[in-house]
Order: sequence, then C-alpha cells, then structure tokens
Amino acid sequence: MNLLRPELLDRLAREYALGTLHGGARRRFERVLQGSPAARMALGTWQERLGQLAASLPPLEPREQVWQGLEQRLFPAAAAPAAARRGGWLAALLSGRTLGGALAGVLLCVLLLRTQPGLIGMEPASDGLPASYVGLLTDASGKPTVLASSRRHGRTLTVKMLQPVAVPAGRVAQLWALPKEGAPFPVGVVPASGSARVTLADSSEKLFFTVPRLAVSFEPAPAAPGSAPSSEFVLTGNCVKLW
Repeated sequence: MNLLRPELLDRLAREYALGTLHGGARRRFERVLQGSPAARMALGTWQERLGQLAASLPPLEPREQVWQGLEQRLFPAAAAPAAARRGGWLAALLSGRTLGGALAGVLLCVLLLRTQPGLIGMEPASDGLPASYVGLLTDASGKPTVLASSRRHGRTLTVKMLQPVAVPAGRVAQLWALPKEGAPFPVGVVPASGSARVTLADSSEKLFFTVPRLAVSFEPAPAAPGSAPSSEFVLTGNCVKLW
C-alpha cells in the first residue's frame, strides 16, 4: 500500500492528529513521518486546524480529585505517602494552565466529531470525516456553548447547543459570520437549547470560505440580509475547515 497517495496521506494525518489512529497503522505512519516531508506537512496542517478549535477554549484547572485519581492509578503503592504533596511534580507535568485548553479542544473534537457525528449532522464513514466547516462558540466565561457544522458544499447548518442560553424575552439568538474582511453578515437563528438545522443562503463553501470566526447576539427579530448586529456579541468562537 502506498501511504503517500495524497488522499490516503491526508486521511492518515487527520486520524493521527485526532488520536484515533491505533496499533500497527499508527506505527507505520510514524515511520513514514520520519522520512517523508509531505507526511509531516500533512500532519502539521491538521494539527493547526484542530489547534484553532482548541485555542477557542479556556485553560482548565483539574480538581484535586483528578490528581488523586491519577496518582492512585499511576503509582498505587506510593499513593498514600504522596497525599501530603499532591499537586507537586505531577501537577507541574500535567499543568491545567498549559495543557487544559488544548486537551479540552482536542477531546471535544474527538468526542463529538468521531464518536457521535450525528449530533452535528455528520454521518459516520469508514474513510473518515466528511469535508465540513465547524464552529465552536463559547460564552463570556469561556464555556463551550454552541457547536455548528455544515458540509463543505452543503446548504444546511446543523447547530448543537452544548449548554442552554438564556435568550431575553422578545429577542432571538442571531448567529453571525465574521469574515476576514468586511462587515458581519447574518447566518440564521440558533435555539436556546437542544439542536436545530439552519437553511443557508448559499453553499457553505461560498459563505464560510473567508470566515475565521462566528458570533451570536440577541436581536429583536431574525436579521435580514445586509443588516448589522444591533447589540454586543454574547457568544464568539472560531470557524475552521475540516478537510
């Protein structure tokens, strides 16, 4: 099997970056990485894409119980005497401030995009994830709130609310696309909880190709084409390409 075929190489790089490439396939790909600049470039591209989603999440400081559980599993014999110095070298090695955000982003992507793709309108496929645009929005405290996705050439955006949003009476939660250049433009209304499908004005490729971020504001009515936000954004996040 030629692992350097562009389509196969891209799929292997994606699975490796997500952490879902296991066993012999992972070892073979690691050997390819050692001698192939093309493989390293493909992996770097996927790590950068996933890193954009991870960067949109805040650092997470694990609870004391997490450190206790790690110590008991890794060093059961030393768990008891180590109780007085928990949070020492292990906390430094696995610092929530340095790894929390990245781990949370990657784990969230793996969990929702790999194991439960139906939550955001994706279908399981044996050859990997379909080419899609994916957005992850957080609230003011940095908590993941909205996961939105659409097939690259699709005309429907699937929205999954990861936590309920308190939409003021007489208002709607309006989703906006924030392009690299130009003014924000309306995408559709998202629900206060649960999930929904939003019909797009055009294909995702045309709408989101130059859109690095998404946002939500509370508006008195669904925004019409060409209108601008009338209030501050309450949710914001990155929009990335997954292909």
